Amino acid sequence: MPDLPETILQFGAGKFLRAFADLFVDEANAAGQNVGRIAVVQSTGDDRAAALNRQGGKYHVWVRGYENGETVQRLQAVGSVSRALHAGTQWDAVRELARSPDLRFVLSNTTEAGFSLDDADTPDMTPPRSFPAKLLVLLKERFDAGLPPLTVIPCELMEGNATLLRQTLLAVGANWGYPPAFLAWLENECVFLNTLVDRIVSGTPKEHPLLAEDPMLIVAEPFAFFALESNPKAYPFADLPAIVRTPDVKPYFLRKVRILNAAHTALLIKAKPRGFALVREAIADAELGAWLEKLLFDEIVPTLGDRVDGGESFARQTLDRFRNPFLDHKFSDIALHHASKVRIRLVPTAVEFDAKFGRKPVLLSEVIANA
Repeated sequence: MPDLPETILQFGAGKFLRAFADLFVDEANAAGQNVGRIAVVQSTGDDRAAALNRQGGKYHVWVRGYENGETVQRLQAVGSVSRALHAGTQWDAVRELARSPDLRFVLSNTTEAGFSLDDADTPDMTPPRSFPAKLLVLLKERFDAGLPPLTVIPCELMEGNATLLRQTLLAVGANWGYPPAFLAWLENECVFLNTLVDRIVSGTPKEHPLLAEDPMLIVAEPFAFFALESNPKAYPFADLPAIVRTPDVKPYFLRKVRILNAAHTALLIKAKPRGFALVREAIADAELGAWLEKLLFDEIVPTLGDRVDGGESFARQTLDRFRNPFLDHKFSDIALHHASKVRIRLVPTAVEFDAKFGRKPVLLSEVIANA
């Protein structure tokens, strides 16, 4: 793997990408797919970048949870990261990377706030403050060098993330007065792939024998799912069971919101009055566990029907994820923005169930009434 070139420029050095896309790249490289190696760019401070560099980009992911009816624990070594750069102090090195003939991809996970613009940004700043402005400058650098376009894979959890990012870059580029030829190249030649990412990464464990030598050790659940928009112009990314290519990512958003997220909110409404603080404690209760299964398989999954892929199997995986004995998922966290979550996650399914079957869903109606 050390001989593979740096093909991926990654914005973000956080735990999620390192236990998700970076792990996938490592697995694909080990399988002989030769996706390449990752150069990480950190914008907020340089602590994680420095820590990664001290370890030569290597770290471990401790996968712990409930999978296929069994408790699993496995330790996976990850070596796909070649180096980490700090944008604030190594912007010239980042720009040089953007001009590399080996570069193929841009990965990002900057949260929803990361797509926000900073009115103070200008193209001559070193670097600009916002993520979109940084990326735009680097793509312009590549265009000016006469190099091929890139495939951009945003992993921010927003529907239509790549479409939004491309629109943002085009708007900023036009505002900055970038030439029409570059804007056309950005819009028509660079490939922006919409995605849905799904994996719970719970952070660094409190205790583990490896912590002394690997402080970058991360804990993640066994479940991992990456819906990646298909496009014949895109460079080939990792080919793994956890990665699904699809012409339309939207059904996977629908599946996640209406099954996984809805189950969280519904269980909160039933479990909180009974004194349960954690999801795994509530699902272990015989009455509540049976109630949630009935809600999922009698009302939610049938309503979605063939609009989602594998709704029933995804619901069963959801129950496994809720039972994870190593994850302290607090109802107090799920309760944030509760009213809007009920409106988005539960109410549409109740309305559609009534329209589809000609009767009100008993369990959904009850839980919405008690929200």
